[in-house]
Amino acid sequence: MASVSFKYWDDCVNPHDLEAMWADPDVRAEWLNAGETKGSKVHLSRDPDGQPYLTQTEMKAVAGIIVRRHFLSQIDSDMLCAIAELESDRQLLATQYNKKSKEITMGIMQILPKTADWLVSDLGYRTYEVAADSKLLYKPFVNVYLGAAYLKWLSNYGEKERSEEFMVRAYKAGTKKATHKSTLPFWRSYLSVKENLPSRKIFEVNPLPPSASAGGVPERKGPVNTTWDSRTSAEDMEEMWNHPSVSKEWSKSGEKRGHVRFSHDTEKRPYLSRVELRAVAEVIVSNHFITRGLKPTVLCAIAEIVTMRFVEGIGQRTGLMGIDYPTARWLYNWSKKSNGTEGQ
Repeated sequence: MASVSFKYWDDCVNPHDLEAMWADPDVRAEWLNAGETKGSKVHLSRDPDGQPYLTQTEMKAVAGIIVRRHFLSQIDSDMLCAIAELESDRQLLATQYNKKSKEITMGIMQILPKTADWLVSDLGYRTYEVAADSKLLYKPFVNVYLGAAYLKWLSNYGEKERSEEFMVRAYKAGTKKATHKSTLPFWRSYLSVKENLPSRKIFEVNPLPPSASAGGVPERKGPVNTTWDSRTSAEDMEEMWNHPSVSKEWSKSGEKRGHVRFSHDTEKRPYLSRVELRAVAEVIVSNHFITRGLKPTVLCAIAEIVTMRFVEGIGQRTGLMGIDYPTARWLYNWSKKSNGTEGQ
């Protein structure tokens, strides 16, 4: 184990990052419930061997903060969480020695010091400087930031847009083994871990409670028209209700025909569950692209990576698929020309 010792969060994060952690509602609740006090040092959790680790709530927050600051619409924070779970079990001081290469990987995301140096010096990822001391890689924000940077590089390896599977398998064993059978077990484990992350599944799905204004009229808070029915045709809603998995999920959460709520994250942004997204993709493909070989899983993967399933999109990426208006307009005009309906 590394000759580094962290007892408190304050030992391994800067004040700006610590403030961001306190600002996360789930982290704040977890820390307060554990007896931590803002303004005092925050204890790191420890395993039975006394080694510091991040809880899943803390890991989710670190990954989310890093993605929002530096990799918006480029990296899925759940990808970082799942890889951290498999690579280090979220242990800050985790190390692994490769007998064949005689190299040591470090920290939550298991970063090679030489990879960190390359990301900083050649690719310009200098938000956290590590050149002077490789032990800085044990710091959670530093390690996750560089892990995300490496995944970003892998996403366009060889100037070709790469799949999530390629990225994850290449992260584990290098680009040459991204399609080798040796990395397939890691990919399968990754999918299982990612699917079971506490992530957005635990977010509140109840409607936002109205508060009365001075005039006695309920004051609307949060997004407008955040029900499925307000944004979906009656025909499409019927198809969603007829989808067995969706019907089961909606009925279990108490939804009623005519008023189905979107799930919301802690910032009150509506998003689709993976079951809902899969159903939408299947309906679209079945109704419009059945003869064109398009697979619903492809649409789901794009929505997952580009917008993290948020209904409004993320940043400059509009809607679930991140399609901006100029592109949508071009597709619409192209479709009219292809169907010979232009000018009608």
